[in-house]
Formats: sequence, C-alpha cells, structure tokens
Amino acid sequence: MDRWRGKVALVTGAASGIGASISRRLLDAGLVVVGLDVQIEPMLELQSQNQGFHAIRCDVSREEELVRAFKKVDSEIGQLQVMVNNAGITNYTPIIESDRQTFERMININVLAMASCISKAVQMMRANKVEGHIFNTNSVLSHEIPMGPIDGVDGWNLYPSSKHATLAMTHTVRREISRAGLPIRITSISPGLVKTQITSHTQELKDLFDKEAALDPTDIADALIYALGIRPEVQITEITVQRTGEL
Repeated sequence: MDRWRGKVALVTGAASGIGASISRRLLDAGLVVVGLDVQIEPMLELQSQNQGFHAIRCDVSREEELVRAFKKVDSEIGQLQVMVNNAGITNYTPIIESDRQTFERMININVLAMASCISKAVQMMRANKVEGHIFNTNSVLSHEIPMGPIDGVDGWNLYPSSKHATLAMTHTVRREISRAGLPIRITSISPGLVKTQITSHTQELKDLFDKEAALDPTDIADALIYALGIRPEVQITEITVQRTGEL
C-alpha cells in the first residue's frame, strides 16, 4: 500500500454504509480521500476529524454536479488515481407496480452515474499519465436474480437489472483500458447482504437484517484495500463477499 500513500481517491456514496467505511480505510492507508454524496453532514463530521478527507455535496445523477466535483478534485486537491463507484439505490416494489420515474432514478444513479464517473476518471488518469485503480461496488445480484421476495420486501424492481448492467460495464471498461495500454486496473466488488441504511427501508426489513448474520460495511472496505494493495503486475478483477452460509 505504500505506493498509494498521499494519492487521491474519489468515493461516491461516501456519507454512510460501505462508502463511509471505504473512505475511512483509505484514509487509514494514507490516501487523500474526496467524498461525494447528497448527505453532506456525515461527511463534514469525518472531514473535521481527518484533514485528509474532503467532502463535496454532489447528486451523482446530475451531470453538471459531477462535472463540478471532478474539476474541483483536479484543480484544488490533486491527481485522481483511485475511483470508487459506490453510490447506489434500490426500490422494494415490483416492476409491474412501479412507474417510469422510479425506473429512471435507479438507472440514473446506479448505472449512468457510474459510467460518467468511470469516463471522467479514466480521462483524468490518462491525461496525467498516472497509475490508477477503479472499483465498482456491484452486488451478488449482478450475477443472479432473486427467486422471490423476502419479509418486508415486495420485490427488487430494477436493482438486479442495474447491477447486471454495471457488472457488464466493468468488463467492457477493462477491455477498453487493456486495448488502450493504460496502467489502470478495474475491480468489481459484489457484496451479499450488508447492514447499511439501504436495508432499513421497512421495519420488517430492518428486523430481518438485525437478526441475520449480515456482512458489516468494513468487510467490503477490507476487500477493497486488499485488491488495491496487490502488486501492480496483478489485477483482481472480481471479488464476491458473502457471509458464511449465505446462498
């Protein structure tokens, strides 16, 4: 990890859950971390505790806000070398009972924002001629479709569809980077059940996750740090993290 000390990492969805844990682990490893989220208060608290953290309020579904955030990183903070695409949402209503507004919001945040961040990050790394690493927080639902609802959840809506898309995006970008001969790695991290704010949608769901031996966000952060710290000649392309016994 020594080669990453002092380097700049950008984390989306950094205010809570997996994104907050990743931000803290990167700070512990000596990186400068820029956090993007619509929830600014938790990030300002982390910023007050660590001078290496920079909080930027940003709705990743709004392109103009992403453009401003990336420009701020490049002009005021430093050369971006680690990009963590972690922002994401879900919806627990069936597709057949939902509407276009719900679909568009999920695709905008889960898929299009990730694509935009990847494009901007690679262009910056390429222009600055630096080594880089991109992480995409995907899901075990990137690889399969749930068999049915769970207590407190009527359905998964477009969440599995969006995560299948981001997994395909990860593979596509890896091929593009390879063809371009760039010193940039890209890793998909697919967590199973994780206790985060996204699992507190209903009381039934919260009770379920309190009862189940779900993963902690730090488990995902630890996996990312492992992949980041591997020697430059090695690329960890896919990590699936599940609790023991999870199907």
